[in-house]
Amino acid sequence: MEFTKLSNRLDLVASFVPARARLLDVGSDHAYLPIALLQEGKIEAAIAGEVVEGPYQSALQNVADNGLEDKIEVRLANGLAAFEPTDCISCITIAGMGGRLIGDILAAGLEKLAGVSRLVLQPNNREDELRAWLVNHDFRIIDEAILEENEKFYEILVVEYGSQELTAKELRFGPYLMREQAPAFVQKWSKEVDKLAFALEQVPVENQSARASLEERIAHIKEVLHVS
Repeated sequence: MEFTKLSNRLDLVASFVPARARLLDVGSDHAYLPIALLQEGKIEAAIAGEVVEGPYQSALQNVADNGLEDKIEVRLANGLAAFEPTDCISCITIAGMGGRLIGDILAAGLEKLAGVSRLVLQPNNREDELRAWLVNHDFRIIDEAILEENEKFYEILVVEYGSQELTAKELRFGPYLMREQAPAFVQKWSKEVDKLAFALEQVPVENQSARASLEERIAHIKEVLHVS
């Protein structure tokens, strides 16, 4: 059997899935993530949820090609509608979607999350909005990671039930990410400073309010990066 090779992004997502988990992978696409985790022997079983017919068929084929039909059930369903309490799902992964969409998916199935011990979320954008949603719905972020792949930066949030208060700065930059200052984190926000500085150069001197807003945003990032 040839083992499934994950992208660096999905490999990092996989690293936060607990051993012996029963996994729901929302928006599973080709079911690469649950297939790889089962091939490694890390999880017990999985549901690959997909709302689009094409990727659903691809997932079915990939699961069959790898002889994992008895361990992975592929379901055509929207978001958390892909599982029921009787499935005893312990971990949910949602990767490669916008942060607002991930929040909407969780909100639509909120009552079904009571028995789920961990969420591993990888938003493509609006990470701050997703963090705010989580905090407002009695979830806490227990870890974070960031990586660059194909010239894009991706943040991963590891989430469990519990209360947590985050400052506006922690919501934007991530409580763990801003503390750990990983190279990808520094690169991401340094590029944002460069982008804002370029925008500032285009604003006429007489437009003081716009300039002040950009200067404030630059200052906030530099403060987090500990640079002057």
